[in-house]
Amino acid sequence: MKHFKEALMRGVFLAAACISIAAVVLICVFLFAGGLPAIRKIGLSDFLFGMKWKPANGLFGILPMIVGSIYVTSGALVIGVPTGILTAAFMASFCPKKLYRPARAAVNLMAGIPSVVYGFFGLVVLVPLVREVFGGRGQSLLAASVLLGLMVLPTIISISEAAIRAVPKSYYEGALALGASHERSVFRAVLPAARSGIFTSVVLGIGRAVGETMAVKMVAGNQPVIPSGLTDGVRTLTTNIVLEMGYAADLHREALIGTAVVLFALILVINISLSLFKRRAE
Repeated sequence: MKHFKEALMRGVFLAAACISIAAVVLICVFLFAGGLPAIRKIGLSDFLFGMKWKPANGLFGILPMIVGSIYVTSGALVIGVPTGILTAAFMASFCPKKLYRPARAAVNLMAGIPSVVYGFFGLVVLVPLVREVFGGRGQSLLAASVLLGLMVLPTIISISEAAIRAVPKSYYEGALALGASHERSVFRAVLPAARSGIFTSVVLGIGRAVGETMAVKMVAGNQPVIPSGLTDGVRTLTTNIVLEMGYAADLHREALIGTAVVLFALILVINISLSLFKRRAE
């Protein structure tokens, strides 16, 4: 009976793994089958490096959206990564026991808030604040970056804290034995030892930032031009798809699927580049 249960569970785990792999393969087949013909019709260079997105005129240049996605993601990481890692270090090594549970609950609550609620918060609070302090319309690259910086915090904090707590206590104790203070032991011994897990949290944060749609749509301004400043409106690849897919047809629809192919490739390139950087650093 015991061997039967073990074999049954192995079969269940194998089936789950096969379903996951099959889902990824099907998504890839759908994207490439629907998007590559449009890219061939438009022309790879015109599609990737075109500056104008005017489907009614047959212009399908997505360079402004590619640049917009990179700008918004970079701004979110500049805000979210240092804040998230320092918060994780505080919760793992400095937080009083009475404060830890409310702080942990707050982080978990942030992870469970829907994207549209974040977007509504950004529209009601961040957009007017950016308009009053920095000028412009408010719906801008800066507002989208700040909002995404907040949204990636739960991912970075949770995984970074787990990585820091997984470091053997001997690292910390050894630093103390050599005369280092508590703070120096944490930042010079514990955090470097947890860099692999922290790096993973950053990669997942990038994935969340690049793929976010609804919240960015509500605060970014959605202008298909390359922004010249932080207060200019911006449109990302994801918002470009969701804004126009509802009424697109023929080549326009295929071009939007081609945009999803480029987004998929962009995320793939980012992940591979970061993995190579991680290996080189190690």
